[in-house]
Amino acid sequence: MISIGGILFVFACVIAGFLMEKGKMGVLLQPAELVIIVGAALGTILTANPVHILKKLIAGLLGVIKGSPYPKKRYLETLRMMFDLLAKSRKEGAIAIEGDIEDPDKSPIFSKYPQFLSDHHVRNFVCDTMRMAITGGVNAHDVDQMMELDMDVHHQSASQPHQALTTVADALPGLGIVAAVLGVVVTMGSLGGPPEEIGAHVAAALVGTFLGILLCYGMVGPLASYMSKIVGEEHCYYHVLRVLIIASIKGTAPIMAVEIGRRAIPEHCRPTFVEVEKACREKFETTPQSETAAA
Repeated sequence: MISIGGILFVFACVIAGFLMEKGKMGVLLQPAELVIIVGAALGTILTANPVHILKKLIAGLLGVIKGSPYPKKRYLETLRMMFDLLAKSRKEGAIAIEGDIEDPDKSPIFSKYPQFLSDHHVRNFVCDTMRMAITGGVNAHDVDQMMELDMDVHHQSASQPHQALTTVADALPGLGIVAAVLGVVVTMGSLGGPPEEIGAHVAAALVGTFLGILLCYGMVGPLASYMSKIVGEEHCYYHVLRVLIIASIKGTAPIMAVEIGRRAIPEHCRPTFVEVEKACREKFETTPQSETAAA
């Protein structure tokens, strides 16, 4: 939501400065120029991108309104979930988590984390990797390579929407020039008219250039940049899962594997050691007595 506020602040400052220079607000209201620029930009997006990228682009723009999907709370819940899963595997044997991995929707562990279940790629990333780990015969290096390959493919796919939006942002100044040139054409056709009419046409042409540049650097470009940062945060999230799972495959104790994962979390949203330890202990203490005895 702060990004939307930033865009509104940009437009407010530009308009305020224009009014301070004794400009008339009505001059900036040029619907025809806006139709040319915005329409051409939308046409460019539709022409250059297949449907699946367009769907991701819309989802990415909605994600900008919601903000970062990887706050500190989500990292903390992920570490708690992985601790539960790894602790169960270590106490009851790797075969004990087979049911959780094969059908995560019915898993008593994963069902506590609806956000994890709703993110199908993250769910498959964890479950498919753990499935390979418990089958045996696959060393940690090979599993690490598979996860790295999966992350690279997903990162490339996730980067396509903001790359498409960046392309449109780069094209907007040129589309503004197109609108300005058309305005000049109209102006040239009315040279025999009164000066007021010619001045209005020239102003409309210049507004086309103004809108193209403003939309590029004040709106579309920043939105593409923010979407790019969200993709980077998503890659960091997958990296945390990767180092945590690899540590567990190498035989590291669950609490130590979780600590390794915690160290991989970006500093601005990294929970403290005490917070993670407390969360893991609380999850263990809230386990029913019968399950504790069985463990």
